[in-house]
Amino acid sequence: MVDRLANSEANTRRISIVENCFGAAGQPLTIPGRVLIGEGVLTKLCRKKPKARQFFLFNDILVYGNIVIQKKKYNKQHIIPLENVTIDSIQDEGDLRNGWLIKTPTKSFAVYAATATEKSEWMNHINKCVSDLLSKSGKTPSNEHAAVWVPDSEATVCMRCQKAKFTPVNRRHHCRKCGFVVCGPCSEKRFLLPSQSSKPVRICDFCYDLLSTGEMAACQSSRSDSYNQSPKSSLNDVSDDEDDEDSSD
Repeated sequence: MVDRLANSEANTRRISIVENCFGAAGQPLTIPGRVLIGEGVLTKLCRKKPKARQFFLFNDILVYGNIVIQKKKYNKQHIIPLENVTIDSIQDEGDLRNGWLIKTPTKSFAVYAATATEKSEWMNHINKCVSDLLSKSGKTPSNEHAAVWVPDSEATVCMRCQKAKFTPVNRRHHCRKCGFVVCGPCSEKRFLLPSQSSKPVRICDFCYDLLSTGEMAACQSSRSDSYNQSPKSSLNDVSDDEDDEDSSD
């Protein structure tokens, strides 16, 4: 089906519409063989609070952006190559339902669909696209991914020292290796993580010690591990920290 649509006029028109919605600030999306598989609004779990984002699934990339005017205008375009993507389902918890993790070497995050059926369709289509890409290229699935950041609202105290309370003065920070919410004194060090940045990035003391001694595996932390060590709170809680390269996320 994808091969049949690749050079069709309808597919070319659909991709052109998506390009126009992102305007001049977005990257061109029309290339030979690219097919728009599906689109829809998903709730992305950002560091401050869940936010609605428009997602577009192509046969080789996943694109998302902020909604300015639904079906007409989007900004802050993000493009994720599907070859590097792995996804994992998330169990329903409270108001957060029908979710899954989108994991890549550079950035990982959680998204939530409106219904269980929608979640199933998104996950099935993404897995099919990734499988087809890897089959054609002969590559193996990526086994490295960036940590999923624990939302600010889930930590009232530092997740490492368990002592420092967060206030407008004592700001929240995120370790780029484990994704934990940590205080300044517990995350003063920097370490080069080539898959995430060309410059050394903030990491917590715990991860720094493990990375410095070569104990990389022990430093990996799954989202569920992080959640189990942090208190739960309302979806509407907002953090006072702006320590994020992309303040909108």
